[in-house]
Amino acid sequence: MQHYKHVIVAGVDGAGAFFRVADTPCFDRIFGSGAVTYTALASRPSISAECWGSMLIGVGPEVHKLTNDVVSKKPYPADSPFPSLFRRIRTAMPDAPLGAFCCWSPILSGIMEQDQNVTNAAVWDKDIPRVAGDYIKEKKPAFLFMHFDSPDGVGHHNGYGSPEQLAQIHAVDAFVGEVYDAVVSAGIAQDTLFMLIADHGGTPSTGPAGHGGWTDEEKYVTFAACGRGVRHGAVGEMNVRDLSAIVLYALGIDAPAFDEKGWTSQIPEGLFEDPSIPAYRDISHLTGAAPRRSDSPHTSVPV
Repeated sequence: MQHYKHVIVAGVDGAGAFFRVADTPCFDRIFGSGAVTYTALASRPSISAECWGSMLIGVGPEVHKLTNDVVSKKPYPADSPFPSLFRRIRTAMPDAPLGAFCCWSPILSGIMEQDQNVTNAAVWDKDIPRVAGDYIKEKKPAFLFMHFDSPDGVGHHNGYGSPEQLAQIHAVDAFVGEVYDAVVSAGIAQDTLFMLIADHGGTPSTGPAGHGGWTDEEKYVTFAACGRGVRHGAVGEMNVRDLSAIVLYALGIDAPAFDEKGWTSQIPEGLFEDPSIPAYRDISHLTGAAPRRSDSPHTSVPV
């Protein structure tokens, strides 16, 4: 059963759980009656390729084996046994408009296949609202993924959670608001699942600012969803890889069987008002998240 005609995802690099403390009026407006968590768990190590790869493929880094170096140099194989969301959706929906607009271009080549007829472009954060907005109004896509990179860059330079980074999250919040307004303007809001997710956080400027380790600041991230059938309130246990299962469920596409050596993406409890969704399985032994606490309170722990 197809629950939504359109699924749109705004990915915010390096934003961690800092949406909770940043000034985000658009986030509050869009997701005020939706489902939100600030404790979704990043992939380990908490690095962009590992995390975005998990989100868009539905498996952990130990399975997809993507790193920043790999995705920057090698195209994602069209015959991988672990297809990206774009390939899974294209197989099920041959004629559906699919789009991807990303500031970090390796996502477009290293984490998605090149032969799936996906409208895509590398776009600066500030230009994504215009490019994505025009695409939404013209094509009304079945699936659109956007990647905003600037909060991560500011985090590296000024510290994650710093006033400078919170200000940049505020700026990206406005960009996300413009995209959502385009959804409303296109007349598809009632049939759209709209989501925002971060890949990882980072350590503050009081220590060595960075990410890749397993402190609370690095491993906990924001996830939010709104749309018809989304339950209002807090989302239960969640890993960033669960984005894949959520997207497939929303579009009515069967997900692979759960397999600890492969597909481990699941639908978090409390996200949808659907009692038929299976109970969430504990995969903490796969993620290095047992126990779910920091190894160190303020500094990145080498992995």
